[in-house]
Amino acid sequence: MNRITYLILYYITMKKFFTLIAVAAVALTMTSCNCFKKMAKNPDAIQISCTPEVLVLNNGKIAADISASIPADYFNKKAALKVTPVLFFEGGAVAGETLLLQGEKVLTNGMVVKTKETLSINRHVEFDYQPAMDACELKLLVEVKCKSGKCKEFTLINANDGAILTEEQLAVIAKEDEAAYALKSECGRQIAVGLNTLQKDLDFASVMAPEANNYKNVTTTVVTADLVYKINSSRLAKNAAQTDDVNALKQSVESYLGNDRAAQTVYVNGYASPDGPEKFNDKLAGQRSQSGLKAVQELLKETGLNIDAAAYGEDWDGFKAAVAASDIQDKDLILQVLSMYSSAAEREKEIKNLASVFSALKTEVLPQLRRAQIVNSIDLTGKTDAEMVELINQGRAAELSLEELLHIAEAQPAVAEAALKTAAEKYGDARAYNNLAIVLAKQGDYAGALAALDNAAKAGSKSEELNNNYALVYLAMGETDKAAQYAQSATSEVKALAAAAQGEYSTAVNNLEGYNAAIAQVQEGNLAAAKNSLNGDESAKADYLRAVIAAKEGNISAAKASLQSAIEKDATLAKKAAKDVNLAALR
Repeated sequence: MNRITYLILYYITMKKFFTLIAVAAVALTMTSCNCFKKMAKNPDAIQISCTPEVLVLNNGKIAADISASIPADYFNKKAALKVTPVLFFEGGAVAGETLLLQGEKVLTNGMVVKTKETLSINRHVEFDYQPAMDACELKLLVEVKCKSGKCKEFTLINANDGAILTEEQLAVIAKEDEAAYALKSECGRQIAVGLNTLQKDLDFASVMAPEANNYKNVTTTVVTADLVYKINSSRLAKNAAQTDDVNALKQSVESYLGNDRAAQTVYVNGYASPDGPEKFNDKLAGQRSQSGLKAVQELLKETGLNIDAAAYGEDWDGFKAAVAASDIQDKDLILQVLSMYSSAAEREKEIKNLASVFSALKTEVLPQLRRAQIVNSIDLTGKTDAEMVELINQGRAAELSLEELLHIAEAQPAVAEAALKTAAEKYGDARAYNNLAIVLAKQGDYAGALAALDNAAKAGSKSEELNNNYALVYLAMGETDKAAQYAQSATSEVKALAAAAQGEYSTAVNNLEGYNAAIAQVQEGNLAAAKNSLNGDESAKADYLRAVIAAKEGNISAAKASLQSAIEKDATLAKKAAKDVNLAALR
């Protein structure tokens, strides 16, 4: 090897960044491509850079800007050069647009490099993201052509040592398999390495909102019946307790006696119709409560229940309810007139006046207010959560009510999917489909989650939760355009996540909290704020992000400790960490 060639190779090796045009020139010098010899003598004359040096995933795209500056009196008038940016990853490669550079005496359709002028070149490259690209390198492949020498047609060179590929190597590349990608990668000159995929770690599912259930562990049922008295009397007729309503109440009491989940309270309330003197009616109501109590004690003596009694005087509320439920033509007028008076005496006077006009008041409304009302209040305690879980695990989820299924899905995540699928299939309830979508999204089944949301919409849901969840599922699927349709009317947090999914972290961060806020803050470079946002979050994903933050701060021991904690909680994170460029310092 002659001294000039040796010095050129040594100089190129010692430079951290050398230009691909210069590399191509060196390669052609070694292979008798004469038009590149002079260009190879000064390789550092060309400046080349890539922004960013570590690639970043944004909205399903990987983008970079490549810049180069070719000085005057550098490019050979007879030289031609093809430069292709290629993203290499495990098992594959994707090529960007090729740039053709040519000297002033080359007759092709490339970019002409004028000998006496400085040429600045800026190229934007963009690739559609694939999960295999999590570990990747952006390289430049170089092909050269010269009228004289061995490169009369565009010839791929090894941009690292200038060597032309052998026939055997060209045969490998022609197969377009993993071996071909590997060899091409060896020939390419690296300009960016690794991919920051933190955007992909935004947790959309955690923000999805369930629709509420109406479950109550203790439900109260009230059964009533009236013992009716004659006007101004507190003495019950012999058959007063032999009505259908009283018999039904007695049967309800007896039906719950053997039920350990039922707690019954029976009491008697005495009333008077509001068409007499207030003091007289108060006393009369008390007397009716006592005579009614004796009748009920006799009626239910075999139940062993304690029965309470109370007096409530004039039944003004009962009067309004009875009038409202009546067929009296001017009932609204009656109620309006009576509402104008606050004192009992004035109302009594007006009721008497109205009763003289509206006979139905005297014959239908007032008589039913002269009563002792029997009330049976039953507090029924439902199944325990453990009992519901057991039924589901036994394959008997269909025995649970809709509200029980919705409740246990929220209370016990381990059986949530089974409970909600049963609720959806058996009852066709929109809430069940919406909440099922959340469970599926947290499992990473976004297609299933989207189908569940569609079923919720078909079931008639137009809830705010459904709208928000549509936006979040589409964001998780990378379909930001569809997500935007729902995000317009979504909550501020959902809108912020939509912004973060498009790389607008400064816009998003003020309306995010916790883990998602921390990701946006890391992407902005605000590591201190990110650590604060993770306070109190002891999940595996939070520990993993702490490892990333510590690595960026240069605190390798803290990064290792956080990563170990994350992997102990979720072993799958070890595989992620092995490729994560943010943790490269730990490897």
